[in-house]
Amino acid sequence: MADLNYKLSCGAVVVREAGSGWLTLMLRAYKHWDFPKGICEEGEEPKEAALREVEEETGIHSAEFSWGDCHVETGPYHRGKVARYYLVNTVEVEVEMGISPELGRPEHHEYRWVSFDEAHDLAGPRVRQVITWARQVIGT
Repeated sequence: MADLNYKLSCGAVVVREAGSGWLTLMLRAYKHWDFPKGICEEGEEPKEAALREVEEETGIHSAEFSWGDCHVETGPYHRGKVARYYLVNTVEVEVEMGISPELGRPEHHEYRWVSFDEAHDLAGPRVRQVITWARQVIGT
């Protein structure tokens, strides 16, 4: 569990099987590529927060924890947050970026289903560690 001095941001590496192998869903906000995630609300379990964020940010409703409670946490980043990522599997292909009530527009500017190699190339160092972890868990 993250140190209680940090705000816990929960999210998921969303993956699906395709003819070419596993693809993962990356979201871009400005120049930064990441996975769906957001602050765990009071009284909310981290896995519940991760699924809520996936649904709010991508419109994907059928994400499953095919690898159980397995997760990884990043070190502190932006304003003392720690990100916890779970690995979820979906068969959904269509993505609909939801409107953030705070912003009045989608939180992200673009999305892409990409291979883990492509995800690694898009991501910064913090997210690359998560990609490496996800690949190891899936076994690619």
